[in-house]
Amino acid sequence: MGKKKKAKRGAKQLVDADIDLGHGVAAELRHHPVVKVAGTLSEVADQPPMVAINVSTIAAGLIAQDARLTRTGIRMLMAHGLATLAKSAIKHNVDRARPKLFASREAHRPKPGDHDEGPHNSFPSGHTAGAVAVARAVAREYPQAAVPVHAAAATIAAIQVPRGTHFPIDVVAGAVIGWAAEAIVARVMPEAGS
Repeated sequence: MGKKKKAKRGAKQLVDADIDLGHGVAAELRHHPVVKVAGTLSEVADQPPMVAINVSTIAAGLIAQDARLTRTGIRMLMAHGLATLAKSAIKHNVDRARPKLFASREAHRPKPGDHDEGPHNSFPSGHTAGAVAVARAVAREYPQAAVPVHAAAATIAAIQVPRGTHFPIDVVAGAVIGWAAEAIVARVMPEAGS
């Protein structure tokens, strides 16, 4: 078997395992009260609330005349914005039914398409991308806050699978997007004193 065929077969097996895991976890846990509450709380990472948090941070920094807090809010907003642009571009070009639809295996395989909203845009996780980007932006300015903000982002990412909104690969892709978005912002906006 050639390298290309092996790689294609390996990718198919990985996606199949991802579908099985996503379906299994969602079927077992999506109606659990803890998952429902955690899922609702994770909506803080949706675009409108996250933008409001970012802008509020900038405003608080300006009102308090705290340059570091203002800079943190700007970093947060830029990283979140870039992560949102990237995940939106991918979602617009990749169709994948969300796990909670329990559709055919084929519907859950990522494929070229143009459903950028609703039940067919599971890949990648935008909540994860935004949460990771913002957490990294905060940790860059406030290293002492790194553990709690990264834990919050990890919790937001992790709950997406049991609530049936994303498959594990969607969450990993979202985390990579968030990480990369913040890394780009850090290159454009160096830390104070650099």
